Amino acid sequence: MSTPDVLAAPEAEDAPPRHGHRFLLIGTETIFVYHLPLYFVPVHAFQLIIRFGLDATLRDSYLRDLTQNWGKRVYHSLFSEGHWPLKELVDGTRTSLPVELERVTVDDAGKRTFTKILDETVATSRKEDVVHYRPLDATTYPDYLTYLAFGRGEEVHLAHQLAASPNWDEVITATGPTGFLPGDLDRAAAVTIPAIKDPKGVVTTSPLTKGQPYEGRIDDRTVTFTAGRQGWWNHTSLNNE
Repeated sequence: MSTPDVLAAPEAEDAPPRHGHRFLLIGTETIFVYHLPLYFVPVHAFQLIIRFGLDATLRDSYLRDLTQNWGKRVYHSLFSEGHWPLKELVDGTRTSLPVELERVTVDDAGKRTFTKILDETVATSRKEDVVHYRPLDATTYPDYLTYLAFGRGEEVHLAHQLAASPNWDEVITATGPTGFLPGDLDRAAAVTIPAIKDPKGVVTTSPLTKGQPYEGRIDDRTVTFTAGRQGWWNHTSLNNE
């Protein structure tokens, strides 16, 4: 199995590949990180949302590059070398990690290129800042499209809830969200969208259309949002065996 676009950081041609975790940066006011999961690589077979402590230089570099590429299919990630267990972040036994800031550019064919834009620095981690952590175990597909809501204040993000494989991985930022409570975002509450049946498999484009409003349900409450900027998409290496 080979998943170089997710696991290996770009190096010189004669250098050996480097392997580690990648975390997507999501948000502008409060910055969250979203671990890039892989179904068939045990150390990466987890869906994790957490807040890291980031120094001012990294924050400023990320926000500046995000602004410059807002209308493009460009994402931003932190690369942390090594296949250490993610559970260390959840347990609080790992409180810091080396990270490099990358720009992730997607071409018309869907190929991802990871380009380092800031040299290694240190991010800090606290177990109380874990928003969501779940292994990608063999759960069944839901009946309806389901996302996990997280964020802070007026900034609400939605990550596709990963269940059975094959599947797709996506994070979007909502615009004009209504009905979301702070407790929903703190626990990454599941948002079901009754108008859209779950595809029960992999799709190659998002079921949500940017700029279109949607109505969802959290437990017995109604929430609404308009699909905004996509902060991550993966339907390929997520499923590679």
